[in-house]
Amino acid sequence: MRLKNKKSIVTGAASGIGKATAQLFAKEGAKVYALDIDKEGLLETAKDYDNITTAICDVSKKQECQKAVEDAVKELGGIDVLANIAGIFKVHHVLDVDEEIWNKIMNINVNGTFWLSQAAIPHLLESKGNIVNVASTAGLQGQAYTIPYCVSKGAVVLLTKALAMEFIKQDIRINAVAPSGVDTAIAKNFEAPEDIDVELMMRYQGFRGLIPPGDIAEAITWLASDATSTTTGAVLTIDTGMTA
Repeated sequence: MRLKNKKSIVTGAASGIGKATAQLFAKEGAKVYALDIDKEGLLETAKDYDNITTAICDVSKKQECQKAVEDAVKELGGIDVLANIAGIFKVHHVLDVDEEIWNKIMNINVNGTFWLSQAAIPHLLESKGNIVNVASTAGLQGQAYTIPYCVSKGAVVLLTKALAMEFIKQDIRINAVAPSGVDTAIAKNFEAPEDIDVELMMRYQGFRGLIPPGDIAEAITWLASDATSTTTGAVLTIDTGMTA
């Protein structure tokens, strides 16, 4: 029960890492406010857990992020943990990236993480809580055909570190995990141009295949727990040794 009685918000909770994290948080004793735009997916996540409450939230919109935090505080009685997991991944030639693609990736991966953090921080300062962001190894090294995604996850890395330093003298922790490829629908079903250099893409898959979402959920839970009470500003790579 690493998160016993902890009050948490988990985004992207309808599938993949977000679903695995919401369910593990619940198993570890937390009250979970699970957010996503996929109503059916959220219901599936929560169906066997009486300590998971679901709500629709488009994290790309500042007002929805602010309302989600306000509603979570009312529902749970406060916040101890914010897990920013919602994100999207797209593959394009750089010359084919238009304004719509760029803005969508930035709005979800970067802006959503920032707006939710900004709204939650006053409550987390009160509870001496913490934030765990999901970055990526794509935010730590260049990767072909995913430039907007790389830029967005690089921003999450620096957002994590900058927030940690701004609040370094206060009782709040801000950390991140940086996975490589995870065995989710996003990783398995992404669309790519037919003429990409597959050899370049395969460089970023590692030698041990895709990572189970539960492995990332375990790392998020560890960072969210009191076991890491002295850890802040950290970016934990979970990448089958890819960045080693």
